[in-house]
Amino acid sequence: MSLRAVIKTGGKQYLVKEGEILEIEKAEDEVGKKIFFEDVLLVFNEKGEDAQIGQPNLKVKVEAEILEQKRGKKITVVKYKAKTRYHRRTGHRQLLTKVKILKISLEKKSVKVSEKKALTDKKTEK
Repeated sequence: MSLRAVIKTGGKQYLVKEGEILEIEKAEDEVGKKIFFEDVLLVFNEKGEDAQIGQPNLKVKVEAEILEQKRGKKITVVKYKAKTRYHRRTGHRQLLTKVKILKISLEKKSVKVSEKKALTDKKTEK
């Protein structure tokens, strides 16, 4: 059964699964290099069972390979003010990185919820 995860990168959140190709905001590495996403918010299997929700993040790594660095479609930005003969037109092309998700690796749960509660109780006693 393959895993799915929600990762956060570039100020956006993406729902990913192994083998998927997606475009994210520019990553600073070269083509062919592997990168790791450590801001994983949610992990679950295809049936939607065994979901793990981060508070705010999980100790899960999503491994990806950079396929391409490119620029997105051009968008035009128009500024206009009525009755003052003011209008400006500029363009913008976002820098994008095309990545392929290779692996979603789970770490074993190291601390149970009851143990976690006991640890927080000890911290508050001090």
